[in-house]
Amino acid sequence: MADTLPFPDDLIELQQRLHEARAEHTALCRALPWSVEPLPGWPGTAHPHTGEVTGGREASPGYTPEQEAEEKRLWDLVRDLSIAVSTHPHWGTLAKDAGLVKARMELKQHPKAQPDAAGVAEAA
Repeated sequence: MADTLPFPDDLIELQQRLHEARAEHTALCRALPWSVEPLPGWPGTAHPHTGEVTGGREASPGYTPEQEAEEKRLWDLVRDLSIAVSTHPHWGTLAKDAGLVKARMELKQHPKAQPDAAGVAEAA
């Protein structure tokens, strides 16, 4: 993507931090139990011809207080960074037309705004 629009460095950094926070939150949620509170599981359904059991869930132990606090911290960070990116003063300098949407989408894909861009920049 050689034709990237000029974005302020602080906006690129905010977008990069947003990508990283969202990825960290997603990874945490995938590792957590399926229910915040302890809940019983339920059996799956056996296919009438093959006997294969699908669906159902094991019981959930619920989140520990530490897991709940970490999930909330990360979600709050994602929310705050989303607000910071979307209300950045740079967006006020652009025309309120389809170009604004294009610019926003381009920022999300900007090479320096990707989650691994900080490590690449430090290694260079």
